[in-house]
Amino acid sequence: MEITTSIDYKSLYEQECAANNQLQIEFIQIKQQLDQLKKMIYGSRQERFIPTDINPAQLSLGIQAEQIAGCNIAEAKKITYIKANTTVEQKPLVHPGRMKLPESLRREEIIIEPTGDISDCKKMGEEITEVLEYQPGELFVKKYVRVKYAKPQNAGVLIGQLPARPIEKAMAGPGLLAQIVIDKYVDHLPLYRQMQRFERTSLKIPYSTLTDWVGGTCRLILPLYEALKAEVLKSDYLHADETPIKVLDKDKKAGTHRGYYWVYQDSIKKIVFFDYQVSRGREGPTGILEDFEGYLQADGYSVDEDFDKTKQITLMHCMAHARRMFHDALDNDEQRAGYALDHIQKLYTIERICKENALNFAEIKEVRQQRAVPILESLGKWMREQYVQTTPKSAIGKALAYSIERWSKLSLYTENGMLNIDNNPVENSIRPVALGRKNYLFAGSHEAAQRSAMLYSLLGTCKMHGIEPYSWLRNTLEIIANHPINRIKELLPHHS
Repeated sequence: MEITTSIDYKSLYEQECAANNQLQIEFIQIKQQLDQLKKMIYGSRQERFIPTDINPAQLSLGIQAEQIAGCNIAEAKKITYIKANTTVEQKPLVHPGRMKLPESLRREEIIIEPTGDISDCKKMGEEITEVLEYQPGELFVKKYVRVKYAKPQNAGVLIGQLPARPIEKAMAGPGLLAQIVIDKYVDHLPLYRQMQRFERTSLKIPYSTLTDWVGGTCRLILPLYEALKAEVLKSDYLHADETPIKVLDKDKKAGTHRGYYWVYQDSIKKIVFFDYQVSRGREGPTGILEDFEGYLQADGYSVDEDFDKTKQITLMHCMAHARRMFHDALDNDEQRAGYALDHIQKLYTIERICKENALNFAEIKEVRQQRAVPILESLGKWMREQYVQTTPKSAIGKALAYSIERWSKLSLYTENGMLNIDNNPVENSIRPVALGRKNYLFAGSHEAAQRSAMLYSLLGTCKMHGIEPYSWLRNTLEIIANHPINRIKELLPHHS
């Protein structure tokens, strides 16, 4: 008897196709992981990173991340020397006294006569006070010679009044203090390098003295920082972003703590405010923006979504971040990623034309409504259609998902001419922090990090208004001690 068997070739073919499709998906995912790892290990410094949160579902390739070179106090080798049967006589610490200023420095002599009638007075001598001063390119000494007179009939002594100094009893004048601050926070020159530069002029200023001078300067301008904060929060449109900063922390095993600068910027008024927080949590921004009302543009970090639930805040997102994700997806799907990038570029071309023609807010809104809105509507519809045809975990799938989820907030800029298409203005203000980190590596304490936030705020506002920071800071330090506190806003860079 003949036995016949029927083979379902169609079913087998479909099974093989499904298995092949699954293998292709896995291949794409592994290729993307490999490309990312290559960037981590061999890419430029901007592309290289050490992930902090490891996904337990992510495959491990057994490659250890390169260790960041830095100061690790906790792991430093401790060496103890023991001397047996010896006693060391403890000598009392002797204060070296006031630092002597080198005779090679130029002296500018200022004679200060006492106020009052000196016609019947007899000159009895002089009292000299030397203040170390600075002007660009030259250290010099201001020598205040305060002439003293004895009143007739032993009625007392008349002496010239010494001008107020920014930091009481400090030999640093306002010009020198301003230059030290500008060198560090504008030109990114750490204090220890400034100390070395002073030593080349035969002037040995201890590092502790330099830090005290910077701290004293910050205490003096603290009211200005608070006034700037109040003015920023009165805005109706803010950019917001955050950036990390290493802070020396002796209580931590690693030696440093990862703190954050939260930055808030009004690009219309051209003012920026830095706030230091010990973490990246929502406590920082929610506390600062508790009473803020208006548009808030951010990069899509999860904390930002909390503000979407706040009635008085209208949350916006950044088109540059969406564009960046499609750029990263070019290797994965050049056709789709290229299509999205071409249309996003059209949106930026419209913004450039508005800027080149110096259009006002009403005109910008009109142009956006006529030209940008149709592009956004078409692009948004295309993204939704394409997303169902892509692998969600692929680079192009992630780029599409990111934009679709935030499309309404990405398109929101078209409803008001004062709004920006992206968050780039505040990212430009953060760049000095990134440059500074490469030079001074970390802040010495949480208090030092907060002082840095204060200076980045005021000097960043100077930059936005095209104000020469040294001149502004020197002039401010010369007058702030005697300036009425109820008129402190007059000294802000954009008001002075």
